[in-house]
Amino acid sequence: MKVISRTENSNIATVYIAQNSAGRMVEFVESTQPPLTREDKWVLIVSTLFGCPVECSFCDAGGSYNGRLTAEEILFQIEHPVLQRFPDRNIDTGKFKVQFSRMGEPSFNPAVLEVLKILPEKFRWKSFIPSLSSIAPAGTEKFFEELLKIKQSIYPDSFQLQFSIHSTSPEQRDRWMPVRKWNFEQISAYSKRFYQPGGKKITLNFAVSKESVIDENVLLRHFSPDVFLVKLTPVNPTFKAMQNKIESGISPDVQAEFDLMPALQSAGYEVILSIGEYEENRIGSNCGQFLQTYLNACEKLPEAYCYKLM
Repeated sequence: MKVISRTENSNIATVYIAQNSAGRMVEFVESTQPPLTREDKWVLIVSTLFGCPVECSFCDAGGSYNGRLTAEEILFQIEHPVLQRFPDRNIDTGKFKVQFSRMGEPSFNPAVLEVLKILPEKFRWKSFIPSLSSIAPAGTEKFFEELLKIKQSIYPDSFQLQFSIHSTSPEQRDRWMPVRKWNFEQISAYSKRFYQPGGKKITLNFAVSKESVIDENVLLRHFSPDVFLVKLTPVNPTFKAMQNKIESGISPDVQAEFDLMPALQSAGYEVILSIGEYEENRIGSNCGQFLQTYLNACEKLPEAYCYKLM
């Protein structure tokens, strides 16, 4: 693998495009979470597939699936930024987080499990948070059983598992994520096995559009607030979201008050309102954006984002 392009705001995020020997490309990200600095928390977000076969309605990673990355190709995305900043592999930051959540559904790639097993051999850290985000596709039970074993043996207290469900309406969920997937009963049953008291709760993620159906009573029937928390994020201004006319129901100008939050909090859920910076859209640090821009332009982009932000 080699890096062929990058775009950045060094205080927020750097987005890389890497290419393997067969010419296949992926993107990966290193970022901070303002107001935290890199010394406080440093986050790497890596791809697991070349494109994605799922084709979610608001994600630019889908539509050009070209196979799985090898363990070495996934590890490259971690080693490249680490060795630039910490050449001795001693990651001197308060919290170091690696998210398997960039391009591709990670449960489609067993190499993710290999990487999780070997990371403690490759690096040293003060505090490490491995994180995996999935839509829970049908047929991935073997992957998740192995993930549970790895979590229990290597990362019992620190693993962050997120299920992106996006809607409590099955019809809307199927429209936005057009593949067969676990129903809420299956997600809940697995999560109760995965969760360990004192460890991190399982995250239920919603990319909130103006049409989103999010019913706290449906959530309560399936997901105990003792095991799950809720994360609300904007629908990012991706090419796919604009093409499908999916508008975000959350504005970056909203920081504390949001209509859904009181109902969810009253139901007992811890709620995270995760709103990034406009700058993240400009540099293309949302899923699949920079690579899509790169492919559309057919040339190296200096730091671009080439569509008008909503």
